[in-house]
Amino acid sequence: MDRESGSTGTPPVITKKKGKKRATKNKGVDANVGSSNLKETITADEPAAASSSVVKEVVVVSSTPKKSKGSKGKKGSASLDSHIESSSSKTPQQEQQPKKAAVIGSNMALAESTGDFFEKAADELPAKTMATSSSKGVQVNGVNGVRGGLDDEKERPSEKENRLVNGERSGTATLTQRKQQKSSALKAKDNDYPPLYDNDEREDRRLDRIQAYRAAGIRFAPWNIPYRRRMQTVAVIIHCLSIASTVSFFFFLCAIPIFWPLIIPYLLHMSLSKNATDGRLRMRSERWRRLPVWKLFGEYFPAKLHKTHDLPPTRKYIFGYHPHGIISHGAFAAFATEALGFSEKFPGITNSLLTLDSNFRIPLYRDYILAFGLQSVSKESITNILTKGGPNNEGMGRAVTIVVGGARESLEAQPGVMNLVLADRKGFVKMAIRTGADLVPVLAFGENDLYDQLSPKTHPWLHKAQMWVLRTLKFTLPFLHGRGIFNYDVGLMPYRRRLNIVVGRPIMVAQKREGEIENEEVNRLHSEYVGELEKMWERYKDVFAAGRRGEMNILK
Repeated sequence: MDRESGSTGTPPVITKKKGKKRATKNKGVDANVGSSNLKETITADEPAAASSSVVKEVVVVSSTPKKSKGSKGKKGSASLDSHIESSSSKTPQQEQQPKKAAVIGSNMALAESTGDFFEKAADELPAKTMATSSSKGVQVNGVNGVRGGLDDEKERPSEKENRLVNGERSGTATLTQRKQQKSSALKAKDNDYPPLYDNDEREDRRLDRIQAYRAAGIRFAPWNIPYRRRMQTVAVIIHCLSIASTVSFFFFLCAIPIFWPLIIPYLLHMSLSKNATDGRLRMRSERWRRLPVWKLFGEYFPAKLHKTHDLPPTRKYIFGYHPHGIISHGAFAAFATEALGFSEKFPGITNSLLTLDSNFRIPLYRDYILAFGLQSVSKESITNILTKGGPNNEGMGRAVTIVVGGARESLEAQPGVMNLVLADRKGFVKMAIRTGADLVPVLAFGENDLYDQLSPKTHPWLHKAQMWVLRTLKFTLPFLHGRGIFNYDVGLMPYRRRLNIVVGRPIMVAQKREGEIENEEVNRLHSEYVGELEKMWERYKDVFAAGRRGEMNILK
């Protein structure tokens, strides 16, 4: 055997001539991975021999790197055979490893390291998994898969070519994947939100649905539902029917002449009252907000309020609630009542949920929502709330909650999606600058899952009609359906689906007068606000939105 010397590690070449046939054998030893790979290729010049040519791949295991010596002719062949026999012997540690029967697919090493022995699945595995399996030194067929970069010697050209053919990239990801990994690492580094967990147990509800009586394709609730769950349903019915019940009762009183002397002064008071805009919160009742019925309301879904950062009571705040959903049940439970313990999580802060001013023109219903502390979402109302009251009568310790997306966003409410109408909504940022209130993003996971409604993609003509009503009357009519009182499939009640309301990091805002507000400052605060929402989504989407159908989108 003629041995070629050199620093490049070129494998020795053996040439044997007999008649018209020529056999070339290439043998290489890879000292970097602590193993030996031998490839034997036999080619023939005659057609008959060419048709039966064979390409063999022999995996040789050795505890230490070996270099074989030999001479020409039969002596070299015998030396080669003896080297194979000697190098194929295994140590006791290697004999304990499972022996694979055959090579499956081009990525056999990767398939075995991940427990996947299907060729197609192994070929489709991402390069990140390949890098992980290579860097951890996974043993495959008794070969220790430690990367060659651990030693100083360079990788042999033949080995590098084989890796490229098999789709491996020496344990490194592509350029795009490296950029994505770097971006994810930077986001994780900059994301200062603490971990939150969803420990909700819904096994009992699942069993109820399995045991439900079916008729005409509708699942009816069983009779053995626990009493507390029945009371939770009653609490939700009370709130969902509040407008219909108060208006019906008012017209019932109007039909009785004996109540007319009371009704006429009440209507005059309703039309002239400033309780919804003066910021004094005179109609707010803490006893009403803490009634046990609202605790049952929050347990129905169930809903939970998550605190991520402290909010000092020496500042004032504007909470931006996202998404709107159909009826914003999460905003009502978290900020209009004490069902989720807002005052315990944020002591010293008086928060008021804001709604349309038209709701305060509905007889009796206006008194119902004023008792919760709800106020008008008008500019006058926000200014009065955040500049009056508090320890120093300057609004410190006060807060308002605005459902920023409004009625337009309610048309985007679909289960499993998070579409926020926020790109052009900057009025709340300007109000924060005028009043010096810090911006607090709030993301409600599960708000869009409480109802089903017709999709604008499948019913475009209906969506156009809804948009026309919204532009004309400033409110919309979503065509929705949920569950019923005694069934799980048909009705107008919200589904029993988990609500996780996460309060984000406050963004400090410096107060400025009306003429001093610059567009650059508004755009900067708006971008920072959107960035905080994106951080919250990336941090908690796998915890609270594991069954999502898409990522969060910011719409105009």
